[in-house]
This record gives sequence, C-alpha cells and structure tokens, in this order.
Amino acid sequence: MNWVNTTLGEITVNIQTGPFGSQLHQSDYTEAGIPVVMPKDLINGHIDENTIARVQEEHVERLRKHKISKGDILYPRRGDIGKCAFSTDKEEGWLCGTGCLRVTIDETIANPKFVFYQLFTNETKGWIEKHAIGATMLNLNTSILERVPIVLPEMRIQNSIANILSNYDTLIENNQKQIKLLEEAVQRLYKEWFVDLRFPGHEQTRIVDGVPEGWKRKTVKDCLEYHINGGWGKDLPTSNNRFKGEVIRGTDIQDIKGGRFSDIPIRYHSEKDIVKRILKKYDIIFELSNGNINSIGRTLLLNENILNICGENTICASFCKLLRPINYIHSLILYWEIQDMQLSGRLIPFKKQGANGINNFAFEDFLQHSLLITEDKNIIKMFDSFMQKISVLQNQLFLLTEARDRLLPKLMNGEIEL
Repeated sequence: MNWVNTTLGEITVNIQTGPFGSQLHQSDYTEAGIPVVMPKDLINGHIDENTIARVQEEHVERLRKHKISKGDILYPRRGDIGKCAFSTDKEEGWLCGTGCLRVTIDETIANPKFVFYQLFTNETKGWIEKHAIGATMLNLNTSILERVPIVLPEMRIQNSIANILSNYDTLIENNQKQIKLLEEAVQRLYKEWFVDLRFPGHEQTRIVDGVPEGWKRKTVKDCLEYHINGGWGKDLPTSNNRFKGEVIRGTDIQDIKGGRFSDIPIRYHSEKDIVKRILKKYDIIFELSNGNINSIGRTLLLNENILNICGENTICASFCKLLRPINYIHSLILYWEIQDMQLSGRLIPFKKQGANGINNFAFEDFLQHSLLITEDKNIIKMFDSFMQKISVLQNQLFLLTEARDRLLPKLMNGEIEL
C-alpha cells in the first residue's frame, strides 16, 4: 500500500487562530444567538453545545473570517492541546472563538474526516504535546500545527477508512443521545418533585414549614459523610509515591460521560493520599475551580462501571473535591440537586471570579445550602431505574469507543488492508 509522508500545513487551505480578546469582548456575549466554540466545547472529537457561549449575528459578520465550515478541525490554543474536534453541517456558520485554532483541509488532496482521525491517534497527540511551547501550560500555534506529520494513502483508502470510523461514531453518537434524553428526563423529574414539590401523592401530603410530611430538609454538610480536596501525586514513582492510579480532572468529566477514558492521566501517590482520597462507589466528584467560570460545578457520580474501567487507586484531581454522601439515597439526591442548580442558575452565587484567571467555588458557603431529602421508596426506585439504564448505556458507550480506538491505529498504519 503506497502511503505518502506529508505535513498538515501542506494539505490545508488555512490554519487560522481564533479572534483575540480585543476583537470579541465579554460584553458581546448574549444568551441567544450564534454559538461561539471555545476550548471547553471540544469534547470527544465533537463540539458540545451544552454550555456554549453565543453572540449576535452582527459580531459573526464582523469576524466572518473566523466562521466555521463543515469539515473544519478545531484545536485549543493552550491547556489540553491534544484534543481536537470535527465540525459537521450543524456547526456550519458558527464562530471559532478566542482560544481555538481552526484547520481547513484542502479536499482536493485529503479527506478532512480521514485527517481528523489521524490527528486523533495517540501517536499524533504525543507529537503535538512534545512540540508544544510552555512548561506549566502547553501552548499551540499555527507554526506547530503546520509541521504535524501526516501520512496519506490514495483517496479511495482515505474515504474507506473515514467511512468505517464514522460508522462507529454514529453508533457512539446515538448512544450519547439516549443517555442525554434519560438525563433530561431525570432532571425534569427532580425539578418537579424536589423543587416544585409536585411529587407523586403531593395532593394528599401535608406541608409543614415548607417541608412535605415524612421528608427532611438538610444542608449539604449534613448529607455528607466525608469530603476532601483532590490530589495530584507525582509523574514518576518515588519511595513515598509508589501507588499507581488514574487522576480524574474536571476536564475528564465530560469525556467519561461520553465513554472516553484514554486521556485520564496516570500518576503515583503516597499511601496516605490513597487512603484519604481513593474513590468509591456513589462518591461525587465536584469541580471547584478552573479558567472558565461556567464550567465550575461539573460533577460526576461514580458507579461500578466507571471505577472498574479506571482501575484501583483512582482519585480526583486537586482542583476537584471528593464528596462522599452518607448513603446512596443522599448521593442520588445531592447529585441531581447540583445538576438542577447548575441548569437553573442557582449555583451562580457560589462561583467567584478570580483576578488571576482562575475562578473558584465558595465551597464552605455551599455546605450550608439546604435541599430536601426523602426516603420514599417509590420515588427513589424511579430515580434508581433511570440511573441503572444510564449506567448500562454508559458501559455500551465505553465498549464502542474502546473498539473504535483499537481499530483507529490499525487502519492508520495500514495494518488492516482495504
């Protein structure tokens, strides 16, 4: 099979840096309008719209050279620079935001989807990270991207490989949609039952001091058996740090929910840290701080599937908090309370803008936040049935993603002939 060595710069029409902050101000963003893709929106190779920023059409036209076209590949300029996302028909006309780089492939030379999959391999990610600039935070620029090695077979082979991997992505996307629908259903139920108090049987239930009879009002602190900040460990084993384990960061939360575990860093920890911080079933990981204030409060409810995939000695990272509720009921209700607070804006008062670009969460204040707890078996059974369905779908999602990721390098190095 004849594969040609080239570079990303030689097969692109353009590699464009997103608009600078002086071109797109914080005051330009609105609740409705055209989406602006930021690094936080690049998840699992796709552009996630859940917390995306928006601007009015006038700003998009003013910055039209930054408009996204179908087939563009987007990269973050700093931070987790190994990740990238492929734009589809849906993102046509959206704006490439500050903090991103946009790569437009010359379709007369290469299939954009094939190139994206090659950029998605661990080998290419490793090359990019090795050649990035910066010690504490990796930075990417157009010059580095232009030099990324690319190997191209004939167009027929490119198209075949892109189609095979796209079929996996379609199955993955369908699975993700099912999970999202189930999560939205649970969120609606939670709001209706625990916030609006229109739970099954509410018509016959007495309300005493704002609390349904048989329910309890508790603070977050009262719901927790234990909480502690995450850790980070060492990149190499030492005499004190000899326990190998994965460290789940805030940026990994959406990846895990999307079935992708391969980018979670592996670190080495002391016995003391493992004893204090090792994650258990029904724990909640809560992101305390990052550079994007909207993302603060991202949470992950740990189940058996996630822990089995991550392996032993898994902890959460230092910008996160481990929350250990007193039992499964409290874990379930607290998790969905946080989701509702995030969705409704009730979490905003606890988010604090930092002068150094790192935004934080007022956790001690949050501990005093109150929520309603019930042990009504029918209500808990309803929530648990949804969570079991979500868990099954998440496991299927992981298996599909793992199968695609195993196949990817074999197709890209010509090990499987087409």
